[in-house]
Amino acid sequence: MDVGMLLVFQNYHENVSDQEVFLRELEMGVDAEKYGFDAVWSAEHHFDDYSMCPDNLQIMSYIAGRTSTIKLGTGAVILPWNDPVRVVEKLTMLDMMSGGRALYGMGRGLAKMEYEAFGIPMDEARGRFVEAANLTIEGLRTGIVDNPDGEFYKQARVEIRPAPNPAYEWTRDRLFGAAMSPDSVPVIADLGVRMMTFVQYEFAKHAEAINRWRDLYRERWNTEPLPPVVQDFVICHEDAEEARRLAYEHTARYFLSVIKHYDFAGEHWRNTRGYETYQAGADMIREAGMEAAADAYVEANIYGTPEQIVEKYAARHEMVGDVFVNAAFAFGGLPIDQAEKSLKLFGEKVVPELHKMKAKVPAGA
Repeated sequence: MDVGMLLVFQNYHENVSDQEVFLRELEMGVDAEKYGFDAVWSAEHHFDDYSMCPDNLQIMSYIAGRTSTIKLGTGAVILPWNDPVRVVEKLTMLDMMSGGRALYGMGRGLAKMEYEAFGIPMDEARGRFVEAANLTIEGLRTGIVDNPDGEFYKQARVEIRPAPNPAYEWTRDRLFGAAMSPDSVPVIADLGVRMMTFVQYEFAKHAEAINRWRDLYRERWNTEPLPPVVQDFVICHEDAEEARRLAYEHTARYFLSVIKHYDFAGEHWRNTRGYETYQAGADMIREAGMEAAADAYVEANIYGTPEQIVEKYAARHEMVGDVFVNAAFAFGGLPIDQAEKSLKLFGEKVVPELHKMKAKVPAGA
């Protein structure tokens, strides 16, 4: 299985500047190559210490210049907040500068506060995402963006320069779409891209969504889908009890930052077109209580010794077959030194074992 790491750039530290958090985590992204990771990804977020990465294509361009083989992913470009032509231009340049190493992950965004800051109605998110996703995929493949009659993006025909290099073909293995709700799964399958999801609850529920995406993908495209990206927040430590302690402090703290940033416990979801299914999750969090919900989130994600972590991934592998394992290491106020050690240990002892895991037959076949 392929293994990646996600850069989040969360500043939940005391007396540590944004610059130090940003630059040290950026260096972790560069180090991922020497630790054997297949890809490094960056989220896109704005206006909050929850995640300080407003331009993940700029981040990936920097890492491209510091590395030679690792793939460079956007996890994800939030399409409703970006002009499709500019996305195609930036990705084309990144792909050229890196020698064809770019991975294009796309999403629609969830945070009301970010939509409001950009002045974009959240009710338009689904429509904007689908229209921009199709435009950008076609633009990357052809070098042309043409959408004069679009609902959200009226674009006269333009040719991207520098034009995409035909040697770096944008095949389906390099295209990804975030599916964080049941309604998003068929959209991602219909686009013909690989599913990306963050672990939020017990993995059996994620397995259902992954297998549903695979079935819809096969039905729509008459071919076997490639492994989806499954993202965890990871604590890797040689001492099992210390790993657990760190997880229950910092993964739990990250969970609370998610609730705050997205207002996941709010009431607005039921009245926002395209996000209605999130209301059920918000209601469940309120009913369970925040502490119980945080504990469940910690247990759903990955922590432990390298051996324990390999066992957890192996159990998932039995359920869903091959996935593109993705891990974030710096979050929830975890001391930066500790995050760096967790990354290094995971790279040295977990990544080689994950590379050995391979499904005997396609999952669901």
